[in-house]
Amino acid sequence: MNLPSAAMWTDTHDGAFSRYPDQQDFIALAPEFGVRFTLFIDTEEEFDWGKPFSRTNHTVNSLKGLAEGQGYLTRSGVRPVHMVDYPILESPAAVELLREWMAAGACDVGAQLHPWVNPPHEEQVTVANSYAGRLPEELERAKIRALRDQITAKLGKPPISFRAGRYGVGPNSARLLEEEGFLLDSSVRALFDYRDQLGPDFYHLPLVPYWAGPERRLVELPLSTTFTGHLRAFGRPLYKLAQNFSNVPGGLSKLGMLTRVALTPEGIPVRDALEAIDRMLDDGVQVLNLSFHSPSLEPGHTPYVRDAADLRTFYGWWDAVLNRMALRGVQAASLDEFLAAVPPPEFRIKACKDKQRSAIGRPSTGGGL
Repeated sequence: MNLPSAAMWTDTHDGAFSRYPDQQDFIALAPEFGVRFTLFIDTEEEFDWGKPFSRTNHTVNSLKGLAEGQGYLTRSGVRPVHMVDYPILESPAAVELLREWMAAGACDVGAQLHPWVNPPHEEQVTVANSYAGRLPEELERAKIRALRDQITAKLGKPPISFRAGRYGVGPNSARLLEEEGFLLDSSVRALFDYRDQLGPDFYHLPLVPYWAGPERRLVELPLSTTFTGHLRAFGRPLYKLAQNFSNVPGGLSKLGMLTRVALTPEGIPVRDALEAIDRMLDDGVQVLNLSFHSPSLEPGHTPYVRDAADLRTFYGWWDAVLNRMALRGVQAASLDEFLAAVPPPEFRIKACKDKQRSAIGRPSTGGGL
């Protein structure tokens, strides 16, 4: 088949993460890729999530849990991407583990930017400045470069994937990542709006991969979220309206009418996750993108895993999810496998000619996609 070139269309915006993609920017993955799932782990330091951000009040002590988690995933046939931040790279023990797993082909490594612990330290430590995308452009670029170069120096390979800590991309982020040589970003969390926390608004964005950046050479792989429940066909506008009333979203969920479900073991009951997987697959989504924070692999470091019972529940979640994936014929994909299924950016094609069209949706549509 002769694929049309990008030159056949005029781009309507600069590829910033806040903008809904143009039709030709949706990515049609290679048919042989099938339906797969990916796992990007926010591999990071431990800190008190309830206290103000600090440059120094953190540790890197949950490495035993990290190793146990990596072992579980390896036995399960999952090759995760560890999105490492600067404090992880300052831990010789963490670097040794990562180098060992990379050498064995058990994982890949990407970059995760926590600005408050990532040099250069020129900004004040505030909630607003915890989002890299709110920093001055040259400071955001400098932090991206420092993290990239540290990963290259410590692990022997430059990262090609990126995630902003706290999902904190901004108006310059896509362009900067493109210019600094990154191939993939996974910061977008569709159906979430963080503006009340001074963060970005992703609510209107799609759940399927698309090209971002002014040159459209950066793949955006959003974290997977969808709506479940009897009213999911009206999900986007109804949930947006319900959020204006504090108790309404919870009430709709309890009644089985509408629940927003992110594919993560952190705060998401396994029953909801399994239903969300089924709904997304039925909608025609070709890649499910899961995530969690590495400190959750040991009790006491995140709100989601406080004790040994929570940790058993955490692994039980993964047992059930991996079993459901197997039953639905959905295999894990590594970063390299996913990127190999992405056509070159010169072959951006119209989404309406792609079988994923029904899964793309528009902000004005009601469904979870």
